[in-house]
Amino acid sequence: MHETLQNFLINLTMAISPSPSSLLLITLLFLLTPIYTHSNTSDALLSELINLRSQSPTGVIHLNDSLLQRILSIPSPKPFSSLIFFDAKQLHSKSDINLPAFKREFSLLSSSFLVNHPKNSNNTHIFFFVIEFQESQSSFALFELKSLPHFRLLPFFLTDLKRDSVPMDASGYSRGAESMKEFVEANVEVNVGPIHRPPAISKKMMAAIGGVFLIWSPFLVKKIVSGDTLLHDKYMWMTGSIFVYFFSVSGTMHSIIRKVPMYLEDRNDAGKMIFFYQASGMQLGTEGFAVGFLYMVVGLLLAFMTHVLVCVKDRGAQRLLMALGLIVSFWAVKKVIYLDNWKTGYGIHAYWPSSWM
Repeated sequence: MHETLQNFLINLTMAISPSPSSLLLITLLFLLTPIYTHSNTSDALLSELINLRSQSPTGVIHLNDSLLQRILSIPSPKPFSSLIFFDAKQLHSKSDINLPAFKREFSLLSSSFLVNHPKNSNNTHIFFFVIEFQESQSSFALFELKSLPHFRLLPFFLTDLKRDSVPMDASGYSRGAESMKEFVEANVEVNVGPIHRPPAISKKMMAAIGGVFLIWSPFLVKKIVSGDTLLHDKYMWMTGSIFVYFFSVSGTMHSIIRKVPMYLEDRNDAGKMIFFYQASGMQLGTEGFAVGFLYMVVGLLLAFMTHVLVCVKDRGAQRLLMALGLIVSFWAVKKVIYLDNWKTGYGIHAYWPSSWM
């Protein structure tokens, strides 16, 4: 198109007399020709991207080396920004990287953007791409990637790839699609809008559960009125109380939130497992369970001595069981103190009050 227009102008110059006004007109046409061509190229690429996006259920476009070069070749300012997720199928099995989960969050970000901007002009301000390592190794080399996961934003004002492209750091995708949304809105003037997560239970499942509840509601009401349910069983409440107590004192919630491992492999001996780690800032899951078990033993013995043992009529048996309970409780508390001293170096020492001396 560009060469055809230039040939037309050259032929026109040869056909007319070279007056000053005609030369000025031809000069202006020559200067405007590249702008017209670049505009056509941008419009054609934009239309192609819109078409590719419409073919994807989540709006994520599959990127390759050729398409990336065409995007980079558009002069700045570009008509759109690009957010790229770098994927590698051979690493999907590595749980420590967790690429499939990040890819799902990225797709959720893209689909939420389209839901929030279905037909207005804002839905062409940014496009979301996924590029795969095996198919586009030269593009990975172009960005000089050394590790995954990796997200890269190409803003509309991009002129130099290394200087103007914005990589997302680890904190930028720690909360999934929500933190990705904040990253985009902080770096380019694009309003992504709220993230639309699918419900945990589908509408069909909710309808099925509702139907079952309606069918069983008369029988449930009858059992509640008669007091014949698990909620009226004292042993159920006792078991639940013990579970909550163990869950609290063993630090299970901390282990779940921080994803604390149950054990570690010994670096010096590959076949050896470390269940107790000697450092104050680190506690393994097994340590928490061990301490929780010792606390629970003391608590159950205290409950036994205050609620059950007092009902024993035989004084000899009562005293024997009391002594055994105290000995076991003393042993459990001593083990907890020993473990704390081993990990932190902080010691607890028994002493006699001065008035007893």
